[in-house]
Amino acid sequence: MLAPLPKRSDNFSAWYNELVVRSGLAENASVRGCMIIKPYGYAIWEKIQAVFDAAFKKTGHVNAYFPLFIPKSYFSKEASHVEGFAKECAVVTHYRLKTAEDGVSIVVDPTAKLTEELIVRPTSEAIIWSTYKDWIQSYRDLPMLVNQWSNVVRWEMRTRLFLRSTEFLWQEGHTAHATQSEAELEALQMLHLYEDVARDYLALPLIKGLKSQNERFAGAETTYTIEALMQDGKALQAGTSHYLGQRFAKAFDVMFTNRSGLREHVWGTSWGITTRLIGALVMMHADDDGLILPPKIAPIQVVMIPIYKTAIERMAIVEQLTSCQTELVAKGISVKIDDRDTYKPGYKFADYEQKGVPIRVALGPNDLQHQTIELVRRDTKAKKTIPIQNLSEQVEDWLEAIQANIYQRALTLQQQQTLVVDDYATFKELIANQGGFLLAHWDGTTATELKIKEETKATIRCIPLDGVEEEGKCIYTGNPSNRRVIFAQAY
Repeated sequence: MLAPLPKRSDNFSAWYNELVVRSGLAENASVRGCMIIKPYGYAIWEKIQAVFDAAFKKTGHVNAYFPLFIPKSYFSKEASHVEGFAKECAVVTHYRLKTAEDGVSIVVDPTAKLTEELIVRPTSEAIIWSTYKDWIQSYRDLPMLVNQWSNVVRWEMRTRLFLRSTEFLWQEGHTAHATQSEAELEALQMLHLYEDVARDYLALPLIKGLKSQNERFAGAETTYTIEALMQDGKALQAGTSHYLGQRFAKAFDVMFTNRSGLREHVWGTSWGITTRLIGALVMMHADDDGLILPPKIAPIQVVMIPIYKTAIERMAIVEQLTSCQTELVAKGISVKIDDRDTYKPGYKFADYEQKGVPIRVALGPNDLQHQTIELVRRDTKAKKTIPIQNLSEQVEDWLEAIQANIYQRALTLQQQQTLVVDDYATFKELIANQGGFLLAHWDGTTATELKIKEETKATIRCIPLDGVEEEGKCIYTGNPSNRRVIFAQAY
């Protein structure tokens, strides 16, 4: 049998780290801060990637690929951008190694120094906008709706699998438009798309909002965000969409001839989600026994486990399960039959429970004789024995029910942990002992925001888009405020 995981209630961090490794999602690499995404974890990323990619293409976006390396001179053209990423940049200075004088050691060849140093991309605005200068000449070339699936490198000081790593996978959309209003609508459209896909496929309830000036993306005029709340009461930024205005267009001189024959700079956006979403799935849905995957992004939706004693029983049971598998696969359901004879059924039950497979099916000799089959739901652990002929219908019903239940459970937790706070003493107590989304008044100044962060480690996660104007007083300074913002400690 599998050893039990640490309890969430005892040590949430240890539970998360152990579960990510034990369930076969990822492990630490030999390079500090980097991770190896294992086949099961990458299969989940492929499912996430597929649903987002289809949504992007439905809205007219196309995929391209740009270089990993960015000339340092490009990167430094937009001042606030370079300031925001400077401390996280990896820099390439040489292009060759050689054998040392001892004939054994490998050293950098000092004669192979680059004439211009290269930045390993932390994000691609610089290289893409330098390219757009050649691609965009006329209003006929707009809008430019490009997305890239790639890896990026940010030299993080404190790393954790999926949540914050030196190298990670993501998508980054970069668009250019003829007008300010088109660009602003694009940034909002992608924010809403992110929420829709995350809700409908990943079962993640999210809060949409604006970032404060202090939390804004380096180089953006406006940053929109989708914020998720984890089971331990901490927030996780699940995706962002940025209205860039004309900052990058002016930095890289990206201009077009408009319909009136005049030259002007284009208006831009950028937006992205990352493999951090896998971490969100773990921390929002999993329990003390392992992952609980939403059926719509589970690599294996149904696992079938034969129970037998003899080779003859095994043959007959696997034959029946194969017939069931064929029927389910024809309905678009992913099914795995685990007929390995190197592991006992009990071990397999625990292993697939830990991996979060939505439905487990078991078939033994007595079931086969009576033409019945046993099903178990991962989310509720409810067990049911039904006629084999009803399996397909039952699986379809359960997959839909599991998807809805996982989302509702997460939404209920979010609602329970979203609290209105009107005084700083209560705010500090809740942040320290309970966490959650705290709706509080703020005077709108960066100085106050930084003071609260320094004293409580809580940041403004967003100014909710669905918030309403409400006169009040800042919890910290007592100065006037006309709406509440969401504070939380965050990953």
